[in-house]
Amino acid sequence: MRIETFRQQLSAHGAGPGHAQRVLRLWAQALPQDSGRRRLEDFMPASVRAFLPSLCAELAGLARLRSSHPGEDGSSRLLVELADGQTVESVLLPRDGLCVSTQVGCAVGCVFCMTGREGLLRQVDSAEIVAQVALARTLRPVKKVVFMGMGEPAHNLDNVLEAIDLLGTVGNIGHKNLVFSTVGDPRVFERLPRERVKPALALSLHTTRAGLREQLLPRAPRITPERLVEEGERYARASGYPIQYQWTLLEGVNDSEEELDGIVRLLKGRYGVLNMIPYNSVPDLPYRRPSWERAAEIARSLHRRGVLTKLRQSAGQDVEGGCGQLRARAAAATGSAPVTFQRVEALALKQGQG
Repeated sequence: MRIETFRQQLSAHGAGPGHAQRVLRLWAQALPQDSGRRRLEDFMPASVRAFLPSLCAELAGLARLRSSHPGEDGSSRLLVELADGQTVESVLLPRDGLCVSTQVGCAVGCVFCMTGREGLLRQVDSAEIVAQVALARTLRPVKKVVFMGMGEPAHNLDNVLEAIDLLGTVGNIGHKNLVFSTVGDPRVFERLPRERVKPALALSLHTTRAGLREQLLPRAPRITPERLVEEGERYARASGYPIQYQWTLLEGVNDSEEELDGIVRLLKGRYGVLNMIPYNSVPDLPYRRPSWERAAEIARSLHRRGVLTKLRQSAGQDVEGGCGQLRARAAAATGSAPVTFQRVEALALKQGQG
C-alpha cells in the first residue's frame, strides 16, 4: 500500500493534514501514537482516535520480522515478511545504518547476485519500504537508510521517492543519509534533481569496460561507464553530495591492472568516492571473492593515484547473507517455485515505467 493511501484513509476519518502527518511521523520513527506531552484527546478528533487502533494494526502488518541473522561485524540481516506473505531482506548496518529492499526480487539480472537469479516478483509499495525502517527502529536506532537491498530502485521510482520524501521530512533521516542506489537508469537523473528531498546517489559501476558491464548487468540500461560517471558528476555538483561509485570486486573479472587504469581515467578528480566491496560469495555461482590482502592492495593503489577509495566489508559474510540468500533459503525450505525470466521481463516492462 502507498503512503498516500493512508493519508486518504485518515482524511476520510476526519484527520486534517497536520493530524495525518503526526500519525505518519510517529509510525516512521517507531514511536507510540500517544507519544508527547499532550494527550490525544486534546487535539486529535474523536473519529480519528477511534480509527487509530485498526490503522496501527495495518501499519504493523506491513513488515514483520521472520528471522534475524546477526553477524560478527555488528550487522544483522533480517528476513522481513510483507502482508501478502512475500519476503524481502533488510540489513541493520554498523553505525546506525539500514539497507532496505525496494522490490521482491529484481529484473536487472546481475550475474553475481542471488536476487538477480530469482527475477522480479512484484514492487514493494512506499509504505512497505518505510515499514522496513519502522521495524528496524524497534530493534536499534536508524540514522541512515540506503536503498541497496533487493531490487533496482529506479524500476520502482514513484514508490521509492514517496518513501524517501517521508523519511527525509518527518522520518528524522538527513537527506544526505538517504542513499539511492541504481545501475544507471536515465529516469533517475531526470527525477531526483526535481524532488523536495534529494538523496545521495550511489551508482553501480563494477567495471570500466562497456562490454563487460553488459555481461555482468545484462538487463541494465545500455549506458556506458563514461556516461554514467558524467551523469553522476552533474548530480553530485547540483546536490552537493559526492557520488558513491559501487564496485563489487570479483577475482579474475574486474581486478586487473587494465581495470585499475580505467578507474583512474574515469574517477580521478571527480566529486565522488569509490566503494570497493569484495564479493560476498554465493553458492552455485562461479565468482570468487579475492583475498582481503589483494583488495586492500588495490584500494591503496587507487588512493595513491588520486581516486578516493574505501574498502568496504560486505555485511553478513559469516552468516552467508549475500543479497537474496536469506530469501532463497526460505523459499527452498517451503518449496516455492522460482519465477521464470519470461515473467520477469513482462513485469519489468509493465511495472518499470514508474
